[in-house]
Amino acid sequence: MAMTVKTVSRPSRGLLEQIYIWEVVRGLGITFRHFFVNLTRHILALIGLPGKPGAATIQYPDVPAVLGARARTRHRLLRREDGAPRCTSCLLCETICPARCIRITAEESPDVMVEKRAKTFDIDLGMCVFCGHCVEACPVDAIRMDVDFVELASYSRADMILDMDELLKPS
Repeated sequence: MAMTVKTVSRPSRGLLEQIYIWEVVRGLGITFRHFFVNLTRHILALIGLPGKPGAATIQYPDVPAVLGARARTRHRLLRREDGAPRCTSCLLCETICPARCIRITAEESPDVMVEKRAKTFDIDLGMCVFCGHCVEACPVDAIRMDVDFVELASYSRADMILDMDELLKPS
């Protein structure tokens, strides 16, 4: 069976399309139309006249963003009733992390009911992809991502690494 090839011809373009002036003017027209429609809607809302609401932008530093109930934000470690970290250094969160941003060093626990505990627990937020796999993998529910703290900016990469002391503070 022979395969046939269908040739496709390019559409013809006029002079305005070839030098893109007309396309730039059309794009600016769309942008200005959206600008003036939203401006008119906001002015009508300020006056008190009914109508469709204009597009809204969150004024972020002044008005904090509303996060969903399932939003994954900064990590935190939980404590036991006696105040010790709940982490048993099973290394499941470190193993399952796709970004390899969790580093745990284990040591023996003085509590006979707990085999080992975390000597160090570091998370590099600069590498973290906030997938939540570490939370799902933890068998003792020692780590959570529900702090509702999304301002993670820093001046250096070293400041993006959270140690156990910072992870135990919920704020």
